Amino acid sequence: MKSILLLLFIFGLSLTARAQQSPKADNALLLEYYQNQRFAEAADYLKKTYPEPVSDVKILASLAYASQMAGKLPDAEDYYQRIFVTDTTNTAILFNLGGINARRGNNAKAIGFYNRILLRDSLNFNVLKQIASLSQSMGNLQGSVVYLKKANKINPVEPDVAYDLATFYIREKSYLPADTVVSTALQADTANLLLLLGKAQIVYSLKKYPETVAVCTQLMQAGSQTSSIINMLGNSYYVLKRYADCINTLKLLEESQSASETSYYYTAMSYKALHNNTTAVVYFEKAIKEALSSNVNSYYGEMAGTYDDMHQYKNAVNAYQKSLIYGMMPLTYYALANMYDVELKNKVSALRYYKKYLASNPQSDQQSYIDYAKRRVGELGH
Repeated sequence: MKSILLLLFIFGLSLTARAQQSPKADNALLLEYYQNQRFAEAADYLKKTYPEPVSDVKILASLAYASQMAGKLPDAEDYYQRIFVTDTTNTAILFNLGGINARRGNNAKAIGFYNRILLRDSLNFNVLKQIASLSQSMGNLQGSVVYLKKANKINPVEPDVAYDLATFYIREKSYLPADTVVSTALQADTANLLLLLGKAQIVYSLKKYPETVAVCTQLMQAGSQTSSIINMLGNSYYVLKRYADCINTLKLLEESQSASETSYYYTAMSYKALHNNTTAVVYFEKAIKEALSSNVNSYYGEMAGTYDDMHQYKNAVNAYQKSLIYGMMPLTYYALANMYDVELKNKVSALRYYKKYLASNPQSDQQSYIDYAKRRVGELGH
């Protein structure tokens, strides 16, 4: 009996020792994984070292971190949720759960976690910034602005929040509040290109053209040469009667094939102001061409065909003729000729447009029309 009790006592001691000697991860190996951005291997190593079920919060936190950094977001969320059950007020866990859900596109759920943080810390700048961004992505612009204003009040020099808030004010044409927000942030970072872009948009909208030139020039020298910046700079030069500078600036858009109706117009007006009327006319023509859709002639052609179906032949002729103003299409000449010939019985006009059709070098796949037009020219010409 004593021997049995002794055996049981020894067995109990061995169980206690085994329980106290739980597996432990090699911190040096984990550090190597982390330093070399091998987070997936780190997560797999931790899973093998600490097989389920895992309840230790520190181990769960390590598993969650490695999984999150490895992009294994469902695993990371599961680990963080298990920690969250043990401590529903842990700010770090709530922030991680919010971030993971935002990365997975579950913005509403992410906002829910962030709001839990605000219940305990209403002045948490990072949380306010995240909710503002998520609200905007969900189409809740007004909600986003509420959080942007709160975040900007806490940290008025943070550039991303300042720019986003200023952009909202610009969209609402509230340029003075926008200027206040951007100018305050610029005091802390005078070379921030994002803030300078906002400043350029504001002063240009306020028609402060000398200041627009200064800010846009700074942006251009820093390598930021977007079409919007070039347009603001070129247009400001024109208003300031610096016509040569306007031309040279807006030509950058031509070189990058991003010129527009507006840029061509201000270029033309600058040449006109410099009494270079020949070149001015060229740019006015480019502005007109840019202002019109390349499909206008097709639209008028379709309209003409519709009038034809309605037997409103004079309206059809008028639409076909307008179509030719915006682009020559051989079949438009043929349609006009045929309408004058068959419907309106106007042989003179029919002959003229048949000849125009043949002179327009129609494609070979229109051979039947070509043959008919040639025959009618011969018949109508007698």
